[in-house]
Amino acid sequence: MARLFDAYIIADWTAAETKKLGDQSVWIGVAKRDVRFRLYTETHNVATRAEGEALLKMLLADHRKRGDRVLLGLDFNFGFPAGTAERLKLDGAPWQAMWKFLAGNVVDKADNTNNRYQVAAKMNRLMTDQPWPFWGAPAKQAQRWLTTTKPPAGSGADIPEFRATEDAARKGRLQPKSVWQMHGAGAVGGQTLVGVPMVRRLLETLGASGAVWPFGTGWRALDAADVEPLSTLLVEVWPSMFDTKPQPGEFKDQAQVRTTAEALARMDETGALAHAFAPPKGADEALVARVEGEEGWILGA
Repeated sequence: MARLFDAYIIADWTAAETKKLGDQSVWIGVAKRDVRFRLYTETHNVATRAEGEALLKMLLADHRKRGDRVLLGLDFNFGFPAGTAERLKLDGAPWQAMWKFLAGNVVDKADNTNNRYQVAAKMNRLMTDQPWPFWGAPAKQAQRWLTTTKPPAGSGADIPEFRATEDAARKGRLQPKSVWQMHGAGAVGGQTLVGVPMVRRLLETLGASGAVWPFGTGWRALDAADVEPLSTLLVEVWPSMFDTKPQPGEFKDQAQVRTTAEALARMDETGALAHAFAPPKGADEALVARVEGEEGWILGA
């Protein structure tokens, strides 16, 4: 079985507002093969998202020069629950409209300072004129349209809390967080707000040699002919889906990017990765349209 990719890069992003290394900072793992085709992994840690973005661009450019195909996985939402773009009165394909909206509103400086809480509050104001669906902020960031705690039960009940992919991924110990949660352990809302504009810039840099799954490829099994024209395919990953045991001296996030990159490489060896791009059995046309047009999907969910 021919492999679809030559290298597997996983980025564990952060919404931190200060420069930071080690725990809760940007980690990038790269799994690739040596001259004897043995898989090995390198991990990189940088203090800011700007450094992380520059490193990703450099890694992708290096692999492209060598003629390698790269699977790049990022650990935040590529899409929002169905109806978000419509509530914001955005025009065009919902996922593209959301990406454009975030790129135009999020300010993320080179030192990691960013306005993610202000953007969440603005989206709440435009969507409901209430402090929801986004919630959770440190006390100093709380304001009329964004509170420190989860809104009362039933607030914004007509707005889905989760995407279909989070519902699919929820089993046993795995309990994905809602994108609406901005603050607290495991919260992904802030990472999504600062992460999506970065992915958009990466795609612009890659041009025709880059694609994002499932928005740009369709939600279906992919084969060699699908990825052959590409240098990079960008996907959403959730490292918690893969069992991770940190090695001595490894940080948790470092172990997660290594484990996830290695797991996807092994799936590619067996042909399982090609099928992981397809919908689960029983997915109807309405769900496929929702995933391809607005919500996106976690690879392997």
